[in-house]
Amino acid sequence: MTPPILEGKDIFGCAQTGTGKTAAFALPILQLLQNKKTEGSKRVIKALVLAPTRELALQISESFTSYSKNLELSHTTVFGGVSQHLQVKDLKKGVDILIATPGRLLDLMQQGFINLNSIEFFVLDEADRMLDMGFINDIKKVIAKLPAKKQTLFFSATVAPDILKLANTLLKNPVSVSVDRVSSTATLVEQSVYYVNREDKRSLLKHVLKNSQIEHALVFTRTKRGADKVAKELNSNGIKAEAIHGNKSQNARERALKGFKNRTIRVLVATDIASRGIDVDKLSHVINYEIPEQAETYVHRIGRTGRAGSSGIALSFCSQEERNFLKDINKLIKSNIEVVTSHPFA
Repeated sequence: MTPPILEGKDIFGCAQTGTGKTAAFALPILQLLQNKKTEGSKRVIKALVLAPTRELALQISESFTSYSKNLELSHTTVFGGVSQHLQVKDLKKGVDILIATPGRLLDLMQQGFINLNSIEFFVLDEADRMLDMGFINDIKKVIAKLPAKKQTLFFSATVAPDILKLANTLLKNPVSVSVDRVSSTATLVEQSVYYVNREDKRSLLKHVLKNSQIEHALVFTRTKRGADKVAKELNSNGIKAEAIHGNKSQNARERALKGFKNRTIRVLVATDIASRGIDVDKLSHVINYEIPEQAETYVHRIGRTGRAGSSGIALSFCSQEERNFLKDINKLIKSNIEVVTSHPFA
């Protein structure tokens, strides 16, 4: 998708996680901004990247830091859950690229710290997740403050009717780019499902984690309370684990994610708010402790492994009550996930 961006065209991109999407939009934006850079000119925000979660915003920021190492361009990230003091300090210095979550962006705009009049590039990342999280009104407020003349890059992992409706209001004669088929799972991810009674899931998880080959696992639960319970249970059994979800402070979430990335924490237990914001090199295993109610969410979850050409393994624990969710997943991915029958809790 890089050539059309360099040509100044709007983009409607449909791509699953782990396909190099951030590089695909960040690199051409950096190139175009660097080419226009005038020495000594005042820094104003020329590119805005809107992301649904703090984790994803920070992940995108890390990519921009890496890609712009030898360029005369600056960027900063603003998100809620922490004091705005340092974020405002960076904004006052002047930045070329702003990565933001909707709530904190609107808050700082209302306080007069952010002006979007000079935006040349607008990236809406994970648009489907934005809508799932109820950000549609916030997105509309941001869009209303953007200049009419700009290049818009719109990305979504799914193409639902409400996504197309939003895209149509934003994009002008866009180039459509699709990486793999819509809502497909990574081909390098080996998938399997364990049928198990709901009350036996914790025991099954401990049993599975006895496998020394599972050095690093991301475990997904449906609820925050469930994530805390699973993490507590694992720690009581000598398995170093941390929970990450929306009720945790930003510092706690960053600390847990850092520990998981540097492998001082073996298991990270997360809710779906984190399913698109966790990017860990060579993550070998994703475990669906609970089957998600939305089939598309399964795709996003297991997309945390098998990234950038690496292989991965996705295990799912399915109780009787969750079998309809599993049927929906099989229908969506157009394949029946392999059933594991040889376990103590079958």
